[in-house]
Amino acid sequence: MFSLSELVPLNQHQSRFKLLKPWWEVFMDYLVVLMLMASVLACTEQLSRDRVVCIPVDRLVSANYSEPSPSTGRDVALTPSSEPPTHVRHNISPNHHSTAKGRRTHLVYQQYIYISQVCYHEALPLCSRFFPYMALLQTLVLVASGSFWLHFPHTSARIEHFLAILAKCCESPWTSQALSHAARQENIQEMEVVEERRPPQPPPSSRSSPPVNRTRQLSLDSGAESPLLKRSDSASSAAPPSPCPSTLSCNSTMTSVSLSNPSSKPMVMVDSPQQVISLDKSDGEQARALFERVRKFRSHCESSDVIYKVYLAQTIFKLLMVMLIVSYTIPLLSSLSFTHTCHPEAQALVSYTTFECIHVISPLIRKLLVAYLTLLGLYGMLNFYTLSWILHSSLRQYSFHSLKELCSLRDVPDLRNDLAFLLHMLDQYDPLLAQRLSVFLSPVSESRLLEENLERRWGEEKLRAMATVDADGCSKLQLVALPRLPPALFTLSQLQVLKLELITDARFTAQVANMTSLRELHLYHCTAAVDPSALGVLQERLEVLQLTFTQASEIPSWVLSLRSLHELHLSGRLSSDGGVGRSWALGSLRQLRHLRMLVIRGMLQRIPGELCEVAGSLARLEIYNDGTRLLVLTGLKRMVDLTELLLQDCQLERLPSALLALTNLRTLDLQHNNIRTLEELLGLAHLRRLSCLRLAYNRVLALPVSVGVLRGLELLDLSNNQLQSLPPALFTLRRLRRLLLAGNLIEVLPAEVKALQLLTELDVSGNRVESLPPELFNSCLEMRTLNVAHNSLSLLPGGISALSQLSRLDLRSNSLEALPAELGCCSGLRGGGLLVEAWLFVSLPPHVRDFLSGSCLPSATYSEGLSRPESDSFPYFSPTQWSFSSALESQI
Repeated sequence: MFSLSELVPLNQHQSRFKLLKPWWEVFMDYLVVLMLMASVLACTEQLSRDRVVCIPVDRLVSANYSEPSPSTGRDVALTPSSEPPTHVRHNISPNHHSTAKGRRTHLVYQQYIYISQVCYHEALPLCSRFFPYMALLQTLVLVASGSFWLHFPHTSARIEHFLAILAKCCESPWTSQALSHAARQENIQEMEVVEERRPPQPPPSSRSSPPVNRTRQLSLDSGAESPLLKRSDSASSAAPPSPCPSTLSCNSTMTSVSLSNPSSKPMVMVDSPQQVISLDKSDGEQARALFERVRKFRSHCESSDVIYKVYLAQTIFKLLMVMLIVSYTIPLLSSLSFTHTCHPEAQALVSYTTFECIHVISPLIRKLLVAYLTLLGLYGMLNFYTLSWILHSSLRQYSFHSLKELCSLRDVPDLRNDLAFLLHMLDQYDPLLAQRLSVFLSPVSESRLLEENLERRWGEEKLRAMATVDADGCSKLQLVALPRLPPALFTLSQLQVLKLELITDARFTAQVANMTSLRELHLYHCTAAVDPSALGVLQERLEVLQLTFTQASEIPSWVLSLRSLHELHLSGRLSSDGGVGRSWALGSLRQLRHLRMLVIRGMLQRIPGELCEVAGSLARLEIYNDGTRLLVLTGLKRMVDLTELLLQDCQLERLPSALLALTNLRTLDLQHNNIRTLEELLGLAHLRRLSCLRLAYNRVLALPVSVGVLRGLELLDLSNNQLQSLPPALFTLRRLRRLLLAGNLIEVLPAEVKALQLLTELDVSGNRVESLPPELFNSCLEMRTLNVAHNSLSLLPGGISALSQLSRLDLRSNSLEALPAELGCCSGLRGGGLLVEAWLFVSLPPHVRDFLSGSCLPSATYSEGLSRPESDSFPYFSPTQWSFSSALESQI
């Protein structure tokens, strides 16, 4: 047994298919039902009343007897069972031949039955015996083919998905609100046109509003009788009016009726908070999900036209079936007869050769056949009309012509293939349903929905709460993975740094003028658009811009027009085709007249020639090439005003010759390359202002004597190379303050290090040094940081007490057995400045331990005080200095 709850979905499922059945399909369904009833009636009569009644006609035996009239014979034949039982007493024997008198047949009842059955199969035509069954089978085939396109596996899934989406579109409150807004905008536009065309009338009292003839029915009330929008009468009558967004359609309907009333005065209506009811959070999320669902369904359905082809094939099949049935059924009408003559080969059994028979239900069968052919003819005419409609109409293209008259829905795209065909079929049922679906095909409608959601979820208070202030007092705000910029963002007048990440449709409008403090902008995989009115504001205020992208085509064109820009950071692939002789894909930098710093994180193979356009203002250039070899550096020769140059991960093997032209260069950073030799250091003698040289993380085997020509060096970083010794020329650099030699193969630290009297930091960690020269402690009295960790020291000289300014000493991972008590004279080591193993720290006298530990516990690792100096060998970062390029990286 089936429960009612199981049968209700079947009824709803069938009623939803009615939306895709035009009037001819419905008419054909009724015709098929009538044909099925006629065939069932014929089958019933065939099974219950079908029989043949026969009487003998033997001219050999009764040659001299005149044939009775058909009526008389018929009367006699119709009552074989009413004969007197005397017929049974006449026994027929071969030796006795009686003379026939009258219509005495000498047949018994069983012989009549036998002859009737024999003549039923021999005398009756096939159509009289099998027409009802043939009609029933034909009708069942027509019934199955009538809705085949709705149940075919390749089409039913799309059709059900389409009907489900259509139901959601009709029920969504956003549909009514969007169509209401479109109607109001159209009304405003029509009123403006009427006002322009109205002739001037001096008397104000004669002002009369011309009636606006509008016959278009808004889709706000459409689908009231549709199966998609059926509601129970009890619920609708009992429930009171609710202020929830579900009542929006009713409010919108009242507005549309008042607008379309010709007798009402023409009032210009604008969107206001009192007139437009905003959606709540759940309705907004459902509408956004419905937009995405419609977008995916459109891309899926427009890729093929299988529904159109199946429907066309179904129509052709039904038309051919009708033609076939008519072609062999019409000739059967002539063979349907009430009387039949039968000649059974049973003379030895009944002594007669000819019988006159009648078919009892032949008149009824003939009438049912005529009625069946009439219905079939109407069915065929409708199929012919359907086929002509399919062939003469462009059903694989659909355009919302009526909707494009509405100013707010002119952007609804044209559809094609299966989706277009379904909408054509839907128009035959109710054209207003397509209008409701069009709301979720309109990009303008989706944009309005996103704006409302952003205004509701990202208000001014929430954005102010999300803003942070760094150590420098700079206000920052980071927005990640939003569909577009919240309107409340442009009200933050105190915001200085704005970071936008993965925002699909970011647009700066004229309201950016309210952000008076904005100076820095970060765009992380965010292609931002700028209105012309907002571009002037950004050109005047924006000083720092950071762009992270995948391809250079993602860089907005307005970036190159920011004339007040001081810093530009570009992270992504900049080369257009990877060729060496090609220019990069960014374009000209001529308008960036105040650019001071340019940072490029990409895969360049040459220094772009466009950098020469900002050579007059550019002071710092950083290139992180991500392991791609930088082949051509001739573009550096024109950048003579460059003071800082950083080329990392460029796979350089030698010092570039183009550096000789950079006479104003102060800092040169060539870390993370493949430099093996430094023979070109002699050419750097022309760089008299060079004070910082970083060559860490290379493959330098030896330091040449020509290093002595760099008289102005204050910092030399040769960490993580393959140096085994240090030339005496290195110690002729009297201005050297920081010497970083960590991660090499140095075994001896020369005594000539005493010449570096201004040295404040020395890092020889990670080498093979076995002893420290005493001259280091006697001459380098400005030493503040000394790192000798991970060496082979066995003794620490007591002369270390002369380094009164020493504040950081790292002795870990050596071969020391004891520490000198003179460490107590280095007052700068107090409070955690000494890094040594705990067991070795215990070897100090108690008063020295107490002095050095200060407020810190004597342990292997000491907390780093806030007063520790900045150093490459002892990097210190406060919690506020840690930063990530994106929030997604921070999560990772």
